[in-house]
Amino acid sequence: MSRTRDWLKFGTLVALAAVLAVGFLAVLDWPERSVAQQPAAAVALTGRPAPVIPAKPAEDFSNVFVAVAEAVRPAVVYIVSESRSGRAERRRPDVPPPFDRFFPDAPDLQPQPQRGQGSGFLISPDGYVMTNNHVVEGFDRLEVTLLDGRHFSATVVGRDPNTDVAVIKIDGKNLPAAAFGDSDSLRIGEWVLAIGNPFGQAFSFTVTAGIVSGRGRALGGLQRGDWDIQDFIQTDAAINPGNSGGPLVNIRGQVVGVNSAIASQTGTYTGYSFAIPIKLARTVADQLIREGKVTRAALGIRIRPVDPEDAAYVGLKDIRGVMVTDFADDNSPAKRAGLQPGDVIVEVDGHRIDYVAQLQQIVGFKRPGERIRVTVQRQGGVRDSYTVRLTEAATEPSQVARGGTGEREESAPYETKLGVSVEPLTARDASGDPRIGADNRGLLITRVDPDGPARDKGLFPASPQQGVLDIITHVNGQRVQTLEELRGALATVRSGEIVSLRVLQVRRDASVRSVVRIRAGGS
Repeated sequence: MSRTRDWLKFGTLVALAAVLAVGFLAVLDWPERSVAQQPAAAVALTGRPAPVIPAKPAEDFSNVFVAVAEAVRPAVVYIVSESRSGRAERRRPDVPPPFDRFFPDAPDLQPQPQRGQGSGFLISPDGYVMTNNHVVEGFDRLEVTLLDGRHFSATVVGRDPNTDVAVIKIDGKNLPAAAFGDSDSLRIGEWVLAIGNPFGQAFSFTVTAGIVSGRGRALGGLQRGDWDIQDFIQTDAAINPGNSGGPLVNIRGQVVGVNSAIASQTGTYTGYSFAIPIKLARTVADQLIREGKVTRAALGIRIRPVDPEDAAYVGLKDIRGVMVTDFADDNSPAKRAGLQPGDVIVEVDGHRIDYVAQLQQIVGFKRPGERIRVTVQRQGGVRDSYTVRLTEAATEPSQVARGGTGEREESAPYETKLGVSVEPLTARDASGDPRIGADNRGLLITRVDPDGPARDKGLFPASPQQGVLDIITHVNGQRVQTLEELRGALATVRSGEIVSLRVLQVRRDASVRSVVRIRAGGS
């Protein structure tokens, strides 16, 4: 009897489950037969529309780019440059090129004009155009084309090779000038657009987009001289040959940079593009328009970036500031004011100094004769401030020293605390070389330990092939001319402490003094 009741309960549950299953399928409107089971002729494609996904934020963002392009492109220009003093080529008129070049008896033709191309943008309604110096340098004929197809001949107002900025002029009125933004307020990751003429007329007035990838970049391959100011904005907006001189703009449609260079092994865009900050470019352009040239002020010092050893030596918590390595000459205003080689400049007129280009811009675009307050930090964290009356920078940048010397004998073992081998430079050797002089007698570096503490510090062994002479004249402020004096100066230095060297670096026809900071090795 009990077993019968159990089977009745089980049957009731199964029946209830079946009823619920049928009801559930009815709610889902389950098809009586799947499409796969239907005959082919019975399959009907209803063509249902794809679901509409709300995209308002994306549309708004896209419209921002559209609005920027529409606002800025009319101010962008296409520049074709030409030099009529080109190179003559020998060709035979009755033989088609390029085969005519293989006939040496062909007559000389007229010099073939050299042509270039680039970009620029209008900065005033009356026709002033900003571009790169390298777009117009060396050319004697310039033609400018606007977005609306109008053509103009242009003249050069002024050029500044040290910043790669130039201004040219076309005759026009009520032209669509671009608006300037604030390059100082740019943030890493901010959206920017590059507009220009990559590869020439076929791709003229192209717009590309990217972000600000970095700021304060220096490109060593572009360095021309002591007065170069390199403070590039890095972006991944695509820039190619022909983009040079075009604007880099923010999403407000304001110009924040002048596209100038790319880092590439192929000569075309690989993801690393560089623009001159508009604050720097505008300062240069204002002087070029007003005076036709750029007049810069100078402290009369030689400088380099601060490295970790410099920061530790002068007690800086952050690796920042600018190192004074030497003075330009004995009349240096900074020297007269009291600055010393080895000082780290940390402030100018109360403004914090973090890197070289920042100091160059603050000082360079003041007027010669102005006074500025320079704050430096020295060994042990000592801070001093000096009032310096600025002088006018030299009109021509001095050449980077690259030197030569004679053969040297086998070097002594490495000085373990410095990681270099040295030998005394005799008074006769020093006085007999006009690049050195008897006053700079010291210890000649003959070898640099590739695994020692002096590696990557810009010190080189004497080389007759490359013509290099690096002479240590001071160690921690003490004059050293002999090996005994060197050992004495290093006697109290412990491993890991910072050693400050004064070094005369001779390169072919010139010499410069430098300060090198090394973290002592040894046990």
